[in-house]
Amino acid sequence: MKEITAMSAMKVADKIKKRELSVQEVVEAQLKAIKLREPIYNCYITITEDKAREDAIKVQRRIDNGELKDSPLAGVPVAIKDNICTEGVKTTCASKMLADYVPSYNATVVKRLEDAGAVLIGKVNLDEFAMGGTTKTSYFGETKNPWNIYHTPGGSSGGSSAAVSAEEAFVSLGSDTGGSIRQPAAYCGLVGFKPTYGTVSRYGLIPLASSLDQIGPLSRNISDCVSVLEVISGHDPMDATSVKQERFIYRQALIDDVKNMRIGVPKLYLEEDLDEDIRCCFMEAIKTFEEMGAKVELFDLDEIRYSVQAYYIISCAEACSNLARYDGVRYGYRAGDYEGLDELYKKSRGEGFGYEVKRRIMLGAYVLSSGNYESYYNKAGRIRSIISKAYEEAFNRYDVLFSPESLSTAPQLNEDSSLSKRKHHSEILNVSVNLAGLPAVSIPCGRDKNGLPIGLQIISKKFGERSIIQAAYAFEKTKPYERPQALL
Repeated sequence: MKEITAMSAMKVADKIKKRELSVQEVVEAQLKAIKLREPIYNCYITITEDKAREDAIKVQRRIDNGELKDSPLAGVPVAIKDNICTEGVKTTCASKMLADYVPSYNATVVKRLEDAGAVLIGKVNLDEFAMGGTTKTSYFGETKNPWNIYHTPGGSSGGSSAAVSAEEAFVSLGSDTGGSIRQPAAYCGLVGFKPTYGTVSRYGLIPLASSLDQIGPLSRNISDCVSVLEVISGHDPMDATSVKQERFIYRQALIDDVKNMRIGVPKLYLEEDLDEDIRCCFMEAIKTFEEMGAKVELFDLDEIRYSVQAYYIISCAEACSNLARYDGVRYGYRAGDYEGLDELYKKSRGEGFGYEVKRRIMLGAYVLSSGNYESYYNKAGRIRSIISKAYEEAFNRYDVLFSPESLSTAPQLNEDSSLSKRKHHSEILNVSVNLAGLPAVSIPCGRDKNGLPIGLQIISKKFGERSIIQAAYAFEKTKPYERPQALL
């Protein structure tokens, strides 16, 4: 079992195609690993055991008939973040509000994965409605980091990252609104890819902030990430924000060559309060790229200094609007004892939402009110435009930008960092990417003195995924994936 579940997604798919493994064998090994480790890590909200077994038989038949010979994911078990709709399978957003919600349709990304022969193994944990960075706001309890169970796996896609790191899934899908794929990938020693806004359909993603959200993959290496990205990307008529390109081909960028690649490092990132271990690993990564022939340069990008403030105003305003639909009338949690419509609304929302969700709804309502709209929301929009323009100018000079993914490694679960100054500083490294709609990846680049993983973030211009993939692949050759030492 360990030998199978420790493989990369592409290796397992290759063995299935060569008849060295059957889809049923792979699915059974994956379910066995989940049953063994899930009581420790709490990655899953729903495990689709029966469906996975049924789908394994169907996928094996399609493989035997030659229907999936070009698919890089045929027979591979995948985990889906539980804010992405799955037909006939609970989609809870880790909230009491949607604890029993079963969608009648699949999100586009889920349909594309199933069409490619991937097998849904379960729905994974997250912060409630993707609001948080630790999974501690989940109605179903927090997820543990497979590298150290006393530390957080990050968030909001904490279940997505922990499941792959704990070998409870080969790959997973998460959503990234302000670093929610990249930060947990860094904390769990994985590759986490946030694609350009609009390249992956958001149809079926239960939204937090519609202009910032983007679905993306988490995996143990960049090649697996690319395989998933190719399957899920491309135009979708069901999503008005989807770019009109039918297909994106990324595998051609898996080249071990960064000679003369122009790399920019914003000085602001290095001026922040970085842990010394992270600073050392980051500088060592830069040295590695220089030795491979890349040209690295420090430069000023001070426009992103106010990205966190702009991000919270925009994201909370959009969250307030998006979550208005949960009123206890149409679907979702309904209070049992109420008098009149107003009390139904108040009790249902008051009992159905957790503290963090209510806090952001209140902030969103405040900045959208008639007296504050111009002072806050419109001003945040103007700052967003300035940040986007600053990035555009930077990419006239550089192919990619580098930064540490976070200021520190995974904090302890009992650490209250939700309102800390350091947390907001750390978010500067992530949220500006979403504000500008850019692609970015977090890849492992070392470990701290306690053995916890450290992430390197690589950013590129819109639709510049190929440059990111090329840089990540070349670096990965110097630092292959490490399995968590504490894993059973």
